[in-house]
Amino acid sequence: MTRKRLLSISTLYPNSHRPRFGTFVARSLEALARHEAWDVTVINPIGVPPLAWGRYRALKHAAVDGVENGVSVHRPTFPLLPRIGGRINPAMIARSVLPLARRLHAKVPFDMVDAQFFFPDGPAAERVARALALPFAIKARGADIHYWGSKPYARRAMIESAKRAEVLLSVCNALSKDMVAIGMEPGKITLHYTGLDRDRFRPLDHTALRRRIADEFRIELPGDVPLLATVGALIERKGQRLVLSALSALPKAHLLLVGEGPDEAALRDRAERAGIAERVHFLGSVDHDLLPLLLSAADVMVLPSASEGLANVWIESLACGTPIVITDAGGAREVVTGRDAGLIVDRNTESIVTGVADLLGAPPATDAVVAAASRFSWRENAAVLARCYEAFLTGTAARFSNE
Repeated sequence: MTRKRLLSISTLYPNSHRPRFGTFVARSLEALARHEAWDVTVINPIGVPPLAWGRYRALKHAAVDGVENGVSVHRPTFPLLPRIGGRINPAMIARSVLPLARRLHAKVPFDMVDAQFFFPDGPAAERVARALALPFAIKARGADIHYWGSKPYARRAMIESAKRAEVLLSVCNALSKDMVAIGMEPGKITLHYTGLDRDRFRPLDHTALRRRIADEFRIELPGDVPLLATVGALIERKGQRLVLSALSALPKAHLLLVGEGPDEAALRDRAERAGIAERVHFLGSVDHDLLPLLLSAADVMVLPSASEGLANVWIESLACGTPIVITDAGGAREVVTGRDAGLIVDRNTESIVTGVADLLGAPPATDAVVAAASRFSWRENAAVLARCYEAFLTGTAARFSNE
């Protein structure tokens, strides 16, 4: 069998400076590369300002090509104007990527181009695909539709690219509806759920974990108190301030706060002022191998997001046997289909406290929690993507369904 060749363009992708950034994109494309019918090449453009300082200096040094877990990854840089350059990013990315894409295509032709995020990746991928005379697909993940879709210039560019794309993908049904609401064609959209590394995310020995976590992160973590975890970028949309407020009403509970971002200083200050600083453990961005330990050790994972697609950490937490308390955002109702998975609550402190207390008081059985994540795997994720792309390339897209 001659393998089809995919050129995937993704600004969301791990690198040596940000190894946790976009790991779900990497796992999905690595799984597709293991599929017998597909060969995958990734171009991961990295934005660097004209004067690279601080983290941008580190990102510039991380722009290194290589073969990673069976996928050839190329990391060209493109000129970035932080906070003000969003409007021109698609053009800057396309300008940087296109010469490389032409060389790769001339050497061994691609069959298809895709973008792993709708903006700025989608319009950039469209330009590259048109230049190579190839069909292209775009995947929506959540923030691209909800955040960038709220900006008129980005929404216009996204809608135009969606019109020209052959295939649109969405991480959940709820996000598909949001895509249609801003003007995208429903008949083009295919549901493409996230995957799960079952070897990594599984229930681990609960009794020894807290001592190991305390040693690993050098924190005081009692073994006999309720333990909550919140995993996500430290930004307002993820709702960590609401979790801190809820912690004040859960006097014995401790919180593992995983992630980094611009809200960290404000969250630390809030914890200090609320008198709960000794019960809030800021762990920063953690290695992917440590995350299953944290999730397995927790009694409840709490994430009161204002918006989501379908958060990978929801599935990862369930696979570790830890129920979740989340808000009715994105695909929440497609994951929490019963109390074994956890609870969907209103986005306020009182509701979060009630939901957490409910699960702490009568926790579902670990096996039942794990079963709630049973339909997610990277193998199935790759199989759906392969079937979708093959259906288009063979002219059978109208008959394709992953339901």
